[in-house]
Amino acid sequence: MNRKRTPLVTALMLGALGTSVWAQTQTALNNAPANPAAATTSPATPQPPVTAADIQALKDAIAAQQQQIQILKEQLQQTSAAHAVPASVETPQQPPQQIAAVSVNDNFAPSPAVPSPTPQGPNDAASGPAPQNVQAGSSDERIRNLEREIKGLGPISFSGDIRLRAEPFFGGPSDLSQDRARARIRARFNVLADLGSQFRAGITLASGDINDPTSTNQTLTGFYTRKPVALDQAFIEFRPGGFKALTLVGGKFRYPWFNTELTWDKDLNPEGAAETLGFKFNTPVLKRIALVGFQLPFAEIAGTSSTNKRIAQQITYGGQLQTQWQLGSAVTLSAYSGFYDFRGADSVALALAKANSKNPQTPLSGLLPLNSGNPVQNSTYITTASTIITIDGTAYPTGVSTVSNAQFASKFALFDNIAKLDINTGHPKAPISFIGDYVQNTEACANLANIQIVPVNTSTTTYKQAVNATCKANQRRGYWAEGRVGRLQQKGDFQFGYTHLYIEREAVLGNFNYSDIRQGTNVTQHRFDMFYQFDRSVQLGFTALVGRPLASTEPWLARLQFDSVYIF
Repeated sequence: MNRKRTPLVTALMLGALGTSVWAQTQTALNNAPANPAAATTSPATPQPPVTAADIQALKDAIAAQQQQIQILKEQLQQTSAAHAVPASVETPQQPPQQIAAVSVNDNFAPSPAVPSPTPQGPNDAASGPAPQNVQAGSSDERIRNLEREIKGLGPISFSGDIRLRAEPFFGGPSDLSQDRARARIRARFNVLADLGSQFRAGITLASGDINDPTSTNQTLTGFYTRKPVALDQAFIEFRPGGFKALTLVGGKFRYPWFNTELTWDKDLNPEGAAETLGFKFNTPVLKRIALVGFQLPFAEIAGTSSTNKRIAQQITYGGQLQTQWQLGSAVTLSAYSGFYDFRGADSVALALAKANSKNPQTPLSGLLPLNSGNPVQNSTYITTASTIITIDGTAYPTGVSTVSNAQFASKFALFDNIAKLDINTGHPKAPISFIGDYVQNTEACANLANIQIVPVNTSTTTYKQAVNATCKANQRRGYWAEGRVGRLQQKGDFQFGYTHLYIEREAVLGNFNYSDIRQGTNVTQHRFDMFYQFDRSVQLGFTALVGRPLASTEPWLARLQFDSVYIF
């Protein structure tokens, strides 16, 4: 980048030297009295006579500077021939967007510095700093242009965090299949811009497996290979100036509705559009009422029928009613009632089945494999196709199998109710909060009638269907109980929490909820956590997750997390 700017810098240096010559000439002329007689009659400000030595010194200085100008001209010609620099870079009429892009790019990925040309001459000591001043002036100008562009867009803020985690597992199945000890890292970078008085936009980059929507953690493994970073958020938010109660957002964004990880993992960012209509009230008890609606597409599926190959959108429709109540001077109650309707959840089952297939020849065209932070335990029917060859009337399996279909036994239409109680204890460092969440799947086992029958075997393929667990419609409920004391705002703050989860097999869609628990559904889980604000931008934390499947004698699986979080 700096190499392309060398002609421009050199031209500026030429202009600066020319200006210096003109200034010195004018100074000498001004010091020489225009009327010698007047000079001799003014006793207050006598002017020394201009001697031949003064004139010769001025001539020498001009000659030295002309020599420097000639050297710079030759360097400019050589550089122009070596680098074909577009006119838009050299001309002062460069578009502001290009100037801003160059400056921002410099901040993130600095180019190697290109030394300024140093003229060789008798006055190197005097003229040496001049090119440096010109270069600094060029940089300042770019910064000023960038500042003007930012002010034109509105305030822009940058933030992010880096988390280091040590995570041992022990207990669980008797075959020790869950025992491990790993190190993980998470990195996130946020840019938020206020685009005037009505619009706001944001972008977030985050680490993690790009096929796992519920985790931004990256395990330190893979033979020191580079770790992926992907687009975690990209949204535009609109709040009409004439109707501040309405907020519209589109893209990939943070949850506009309140939830716990009983139903939605905190690292998942939904995609689509959402609308919020909220009103504040100045009454003794009722403080706020809001209604949130959202439409969240998550997959596209092409039809397989010879007469219908239309690409259908799989989407989640939902909404939530929010209220806030002041129950006395120290107690606030927030109540949330929501509904999430997943249309086309079978596409999730198929993507999960493909991701979990161990055969490397499993085709991945169509749906990408969908990884999950925990085992998904919803009742699922999976159909596999195994190829065979026939020799002299005898069929021989080739050992190559593919997942041809996967479906959930349930549909997922979740009725979710949350209550949050905040208590002001009078001590600013020790607030207390309680959260209770109850969810029920109103369509548990409702997809059984849509399970496709197993295809008929052919001479080249055999089909087999398996189900991981029988679907029972009464296993449709989930519970979340959480208590927390303390805060994390200033250096020296502490926070302690305990959470208990109880999730029946068909209560929620197990791939989108809390990714750190023993398994997505059919699980009971305890979580203990504590955090310490070590410094203004540093948090230290410990979390213990202890869980096992429901109605199981399996030993409890303990998952410990030791975190160091650096926030900027």
